[in-house]
Amino acid sequence: MDQRFKEFVLFQAQNAGLFLGKLPHPATGETSVNLRAAKSVLDSLEMLEAKTKNNLIDEESKLLQTALLNIRALYDKVK
Repeated sequence: MDQRFKEFVLFQAQNAGLFLGKLPHPATGETSVNLRAAKSVLDSLEMLEAKTKNNLIDEESKLLQTALLNIRALYDKVK
């Protein structure tokens, strides 16, 4: 797996967790919800999924699918 791809997807998933109030802000330690920012992360990963269709190795595809499933579930729960 391309380490850059893995780190990018994990970073985006972490951002989504932060924006959905599941992770504390690193500077303040507090949680807050920013649905607009979370939706932007979700949209970006969905665009990545569409643009890389049939061009990822299985491990990369599974990582992206898992991130999308988790973010969508959290987003639906919060909105």
